[in-house]
Amino acid sequence: MSEQPAVILVSGGLDSTTVLAMARSQGYACYTLSFDYGQRNRAELLAAERVSASLGDVEHKVVKLNLDSIGGSALTDSSIDVPETETAGIPVTYVPARNTVFLSIALGWAEVLGARDIFIGVNAVDYSGYPDCRPEYIAAFERLANLATKAGVEGRNTTVHTPLMKLGKGDIIEAGLALGVDYSLTVSCYQATTQGLACGKCDSCRLRRQGFADAGVKDPTRYA
Repeated sequence: MSEQPAVILVSGGLDSTTVLAMARSQGYACYTLSFDYGQRNRAELLAAERVSASLGDVEHKVVKLNLDSIGGSALTDSSIDVPETETAGIPVTYVPARNTVFLSIALGWAEVLGARDIFIGVNAVDYSGYPDCRPEYIAAFERLANLATKAGVEGRNTTVHTPLMKLGKGDIIEAGLALGVDYSLTVSCYQATTQGLACGKCDSCRLRRQGFADAGVKDPTRYA
C-alpha cells in the first residue's frame, strides 16, 4: 500500500522540523511547503530546504508572497525593532493573518495532490501568544477547509494536524531527537544573520534555549 500524501508547513525552525519528522514516522509521503513572504530572516528558507531534504520529503515547494507590502510586524517591517525582552500582550512579531494565509495555500496544494492531511507546528504552551496558534483557531480553519473546497463538498474532508499543540519546548525536542532530528540544521531566531547565526535575545531564541535546557541536552544553536 502506497504512502498517503500530506502537506507539511515547514519554516526551518525547531517546531515545524519536529512535525515533519512526526509525519514521516506515521508513514505519510511528505510534501513540504515554505513561504518567502518578505520576512527579515532569510536564513530560515535555507534551513527549511535543509530539513526537508534531511527528513526525506517527496517535494519541497517555496511560495513567494509579499506580506512585507502590508507590514504590521517586526518580522516583515525593518522599521519595527524585534523585541529582545519579554513584553505583555501579543508581541510585535505577530504577522497579521500569517497562519490563515499559509494554511489556505497549503489547503489548495493538498487538494491538487489529493492529500487529506495538513500538518502545522503551532503550539499553545511555550509560544509567543499569537492568536493563530490556538486550538480553537485550528478547529475553525478546519471547518472552513471542509466547507470551501471541492474535496470537502464531495466528502473528502481535510484534517489539520497539530501534534505539538499541548507540548512544552523540552518535550518537543525530546520527541524530535527520538525520531532522529538534527536540530543543528534548524534556524529559529527572528533576526538571524544570513549565515543563520542566532541573536540569542529574541523571544524565539529564549524559548528555544530554555527548551534544550528542559530536555537536558546540549543546545546546537550557532549564536552570533
